[in-house]
Amino acid sequence: MALLERLLRAFFHHFYHRLAWSYDLVAAVVSLGRWNDWGRETLRFIDGPTVLELGHGPGHLQLALLQGGFQALGLDESPQMLRQASRRLRRRAMPASLARSRAECLPFGQVFNSIVAAFPTEYILAPATLAEAWRVLFPGGRLVVLAGAWIGGGTLPERAARLLFRITGQGREITRLVTERFKVPFERAGFEVEVRIEECSHSALFFLLACKPSDSTRHHCSKIKTWRSRSL
Repeated sequence: MALLERLLRAFFHHFYHRLAWSYDLVAAVVSLGRWNDWGRETLRFIDGPTVLELGHGPGHLQLALLQGGFQALGLDESPQMLRQASRRLRRRAMPASLARSRAECLPFGQVFNSIVAAFPTEYILAPATLAEAWRVLFPGGRLVVLAGAWIGGGTLPERAARLLFRITGQGREITRLVTERFKVPFERAGFEVEVRIEECSHSALFFLLACKPSDSTRHHCSKIKTWRSRSL
């Protein structure tokens, strides 16, 4: 199991960097075309107006956030993903407010009502990541994590997709993993945590909703500093 985890970690690193050009195609194949629909389901849990997306990838959720009227900012460590997201947003005449950095060291102050991460890798569990998320969220703010998915249905493609998701840790046992691996670290960081399972496109989505408790009156967000991604 340890060897498999190391191999998967190496694969996802290359997939997110050198092979970033194939991300949309692979995501669509393994999810049977449901990947972007799954990501958009996070919007139902997001409270605005200001939202930070950790690991924005090729920019689909950034686009959905902006189209939904949020003041959205995206952060990613991968320069390849930054270029993809920037191009996607500019083609749709949307502001490309993107920053290249790691989630363990966010270049922002306390300016966000919500933070969202869709299918993040293990960085989301790092104490430094959770401490930074806590720091930049207003009291009463929420960290929304789409932690996993389970594809339903009995067709051959659906059964094959379930097998692949099980191999990569996205099987039905994700309920236990979300509770054991996600919930405990988030609670230790001070968040009030709820695990939710939602249905979407004949699939079950596993959400972790982590709220930063309000000290008193809920802060209302001012304008965030606009970050413009460089043309890479």
